[in-house]
Amino acid sequence: MQVIDGIPVWGEPVDPASLAQIRRCRPSADRAALMADHHKGYAVPIGGVLAYENAVSPSGVGYDIACGNKAVLTDADAGEVRARIRVIMDDIWSALSFGIGRRNNERVDHDLFDDPAWSLDAVRPLKQLARDQLGTIGAGNHYVDIFADERDRVWIGVHFGSRGLGHKTATWFLKKAGAKEGMDVDPCVIKVNTSLGRDYLECMRLAGRYAYAGRDWVCARVARILGAKVLDEVHNHHNFAWREKHGRDEFWVIRKGATPAFPGQRGFVGGSMGDVSVIIEGLENPLGRQSLYSTIHGAGRVMGRMEAKGKVDRRTGEVIRPGRVSAAMMREWVARARVELRGGGADESPHCYKRLPDVIRQHEGTIRVLHTLTPLGVAMAAADEFDPYKD
Repeated sequence: MQVIDGIPVWGEPVDPASLAQIRRCRPSADRAALMADHHKGYAVPIGGVLAYENAVSPSGVGYDIACGNKAVLTDADAGEVRARIRVIMDDIWSALSFGIGRRNNERVDHDLFDDPAWSLDAVRPLKQLARDQLGTIGAGNHYVDIFADERDRVWIGVHFGSRGLGHKTATWFLKKAGAKEGMDVDPCVIKVNTSLGRDYLECMRLAGRYAYAGRDWVCARVARILGAKVLDEVHNHHNFAWREKHGRDEFWVIRKGATPAFPGQRGFVGGSMGDVSVIIEGLENPLGRQSLYSTIHGAGRVMGRMEAKGKVDRRTGEVIRPGRVSAAMMREWVARARVELRGGGADESPHCYKRLPDVIRQHEGTIRVLHTLTPLGVAMAAADEFDPYKD
């Protein structure tokens, strides 16, 4: 870790664009930090942590409110899963909905739809959309994986968030607050003692309940496909604002693509489709205090999506600019890793990401790895899915 302009920054090399963004965010915040998986985001970098005494930042929370990771340990037999992995992944691909704007093929009900927050202007028109999309995965880096750990136990891992509800809620508040458009702009900051700030927190919490309900349902559905019982679960989220006490001070702590890692707190952190994932635990450490007890949420990108897959005219299919990563390169990597892949695109290939063990080492002392999960099967949205909020 190094301190740059008073901001604790993890990761080598430091991405200049991300550093410029967190520097721009710092004057309006009480504290700031940058995690090792950082890369450029909308106004606030992915991996950015910001603390405000009496304010919240919708651009800090981001568009995919309460995006998160859930891993469940099952009693499935790893040998049987390996022998049936093709059929299992086919069943997952058929049963679950991947991609933008998709509806769940199965009706899912939940008591969150009785939450009084649905009466607020920002979310009232979104209730039916939210019902239709509950339990869908979306596109981008969102996935459903089957893993085996170091003891050959089978885990299910998922990563996705609040779907259209979160995106449309964020858009509504950013517009209402007069936020500037673009990536290299000042963050949108709202005082929490205003009606807009209070409404934002209520809608953010509602989107959080929704995201958790979706991940719970998907994990339970995949466990049914495996014919397995769930023995343990680790569930954490990012893209959220928490009210927390740090030392003598209380803050609204925003973690955009960063995972809470308080001492003793477990978290699930995913690697790329051809890399390991981990179950971690936060440790008491002075560096942890400087990070506001935060850590990485993934491996972090080494190239942008356009750089990876190139630019193609969506109407004609003409290649305007070739990419650095091809579908063949992606398939070769996952085949070498013995991963059964469904969906996925060149912009999600392992070539586009850092290696997770290397990134974990950057946070040594603040977290420890409890379990290392090796992917057996990975399901993601197909390559032709367009998602303006993939990052």
